[in-house]
This record gives sequence, C-alpha cells and structure tokens, in this order.
Amino acid sequence: MRESVQAEVLMSFLVSEELSFRIPVELKYETGDPYAVRMTFHLPGDAPVTWAFGRELLLDGINAPSGDGDVQIAPTQPEGLSDVRIRLRVGNDSALFRAGVAPLVAFLDRTDKLVPLGQERALSDFDESLEEALGRILAEENAG
Repeated sequence: MRESVQAEVLMSFLVSEELSFRIPVELKYETGDPYAVRMTFHLPGDAPVTWAFGRELLLDGINAPSGDGDVQIAPTQPEGLSDVRIRLRVGNDSALFRAGVAPLVAFLDRTDKLVPLGQERALSDFDESLEEALGRILAEENAG
C-alpha cells in the first residue's frame, strides 16, 4: 500500500505586477515516488495542471533561490522566513505564483515524517522502477 501526504494551499497567481488572483493548489507526496512532490494548480476556466519536481528543491527554495530549469523557487525576502515565488516554465512561457511559507513548511514536515529526507533510497520499489524505466529508455535509444 502506498502512503501519501496531501494538503491544499491558496497561492497567488501573479498575472502581472498589477494583477493577481488566489487559486487553490493541491500538494501531494507519495512514497511510491519519494523524491518528488506534485502541485496541482486549479486555474479558473482551465483543466487542472500538475507539476512534479524534487522535494528537496521545494525545501531549498524556502531559504534561498533554487532551481535552474523549468521550476525555480525563491523566497521573496533575502532574510527570515517570507513568502516564496514559484516560477514554472514551458519553453518561452512561464507562470509565477506566490505562496506563504507556513503551509509549505507544514507539508514538508509531514513528508519528512513519512520518509525522512535522505532516506528515499530505502524504498526499494522506487529503485526497481527507476532501473526499469532507465532500461527502457536506453533500449529505445539503442534501437533508434
């Protein structure tokens, strides 16, 4: 049986400097994928959009700018716990969200109680799934 941690937080979707609106965002962490957290954004008029990225990235982004790729997380203030900005990119398009630190820290604390940070490898089925996936990818690359 897979165990999980879920939470719902309200984030501000920053459309521009003058325009933002609050949206519900579901946070989810599962032991079947112990390195990742998932955020499902519920934007008005659109189907929900889910992003998966490293749990450690979210943790690091609370304290300092983190992420080089499609997901970047940074505190809004350089010192002390403040809100965080989460930038998600697809090609040249991006979306910017602002979230309070308290609900994110509470969520991460619950994930740490389920699977302590640094203990993810102890979940052997994840390692097996990763090896299977890598094997398929390598076989496809060699065949093509």
